[in-house]
Amino acid sequence: MVARIYKPAKTAMQSGTAATKKWILEFQPEKRREVEPLMGWTSSRDMKSQISMRFSTKEEAIDYARRNGIPFVVREPKPRKLVSKSYADNFRYGRIGSWTH
Repeated sequence: MVARIYKPAKTAMQSGTAATKKWILEFQPEKRREVEPLMGWTSSRDMKSQISMRFSTKEEAIDYARRNGIPFVVREPKPRKLVSKSYADNFRYGRIGSWTH
């Protein structure tokens, strides 16, 4: 079973980056998820899909996987695009686009 080592992306509900600092090691699913016919719940018999380990650095996660003989894939995070915005730009003279109430 192959493990993924990655840094989680910021969710749409976050304004800060507090939950994106740690590296996560998760196992990729071996079996498909099944829909239980009576209640319609989604289930899986793959117990390793519930394991999620957090590490401070990428090197710690890689060392852990190598020590325990776990094959892994590292996904590097994409760099964030920082766009500086100003509230005053909404009322600037010569603004492109119409201002509505």
